[in-house]
Amino acid sequence: MKVAIASVQVPFIRGGAETLAANLRLALESRGYIADIVTIPFKWYPVEVLLQTMLAGRMLDLTEVNGEKIHVVVAMKFPAYYLRHDHKVIWLMHQHRQAYDLWETEFGDLHTFPNGTEVRETIIRHDIEYLSEARAIYATSANVSRRLEKYCKLSSEPLYHPPPEHQKLCCESYDNFVFYPSRLDPMKRQRLLIEAARYLKSDMRIVIAGAGSEAETSHLRRLIQEYGLENRVSLVGFISDEEKRSYYAKCRCVFFGGYDEDYGYVTLEGFYSRKAVIALPDTGGALEFIEDGQSGYICPPDAKSLAIRLDELSGNRPLAEKLGAEAHATLKRKLINWDHVVTTLLKDA
Repeated sequence: MKVAIASVQVPFIRGGAETLAANLRLALESRGYIADIVTIPFKWYPVEVLLQTMLAGRMLDLTEVNGEKIHVVVAMKFPAYYLRHDHKVIWLMHQHRQAYDLWETEFGDLHTFPNGTEVRETIIRHDIEYLSEARAIYATSANVSRRLEKYCKLSSEPLYHPPPEHQKLCCESYDNFVFYPSRLDPMKRQRLLIEAARYLKSDMRIVIAGAGSEAETSHLRRLIQEYGLENRVSLVGFISDEEKRSYYAKCRCVFFGGYDEDYGYVTLEGFYSRKAVIALPDTGGALEFIEDGQSGYICPPDAKSLAIRLDELSGNRPLAEKLGAEAHATLKRKLINWDHVVTTLLKDA
């Protein structure tokens, strides 16, 4: 059976979406399917080009190749899910968020264009029409499902997957530092974690990993210097996967502060490493896994409250170990494995 994975890609940029598509392909191939990834280049500006990209998605032909039928298409991203196929299954990473939950927010820009409202209405109308053609609609998280229901009145089923190379994650110790790996960006809220360091009463340290724009990196460094936190907070920059696994294995707990994330690998990576995760009430996908006080904490988004939680875990290693064990047990209860993903996506093929 041939399975095509349809997505889009911004040229020269690789991220979580590309990794997920690659891991789905590996999962299919390891189970005997013939699979490949088909992408169309994506550019969201100016809006006229965005409309052309939507048309390209609709014109994408994955019915057959070299005279042989492609049996199933798993479409994952806007506007690749616009394609026509008699067995199209949606596994939705996210829609074009600029037209939905980021509309008229500080994180969006579509609303700033003169014809932004018209383009937004066009996107919503076509999303409803072309997503409705699918045999089934799944989403990578309940957060993505909620958005689809809220804006398009379409139902979908959350279908969770493990993070890349999850089998290599482990727990070695509970050293007294909190770890936060993510792109340096205001939307990821590393600033809040640095602010919290000002109010810590314990000797908990903070390790922030990831690269970002020069402006945001400089801003974080200025905060650390301004507050005299050089011995408390470490910005370690871009790190390898091996280094990241080592930090996970040794930290006391994990922080994840992204705003309304679709899914959030950081939470699951923390759980696979048997570490409690502290998140915020508007973090998004992470909230589907963290039970407050059981496998981590849902903390109010202010620096003093976050410092209190960090101090609590700093002074109570047995508590950190208990929360981490429950976090790890959550993975099995939530059926976060590739066997379940593949079986679900292809159950009617």
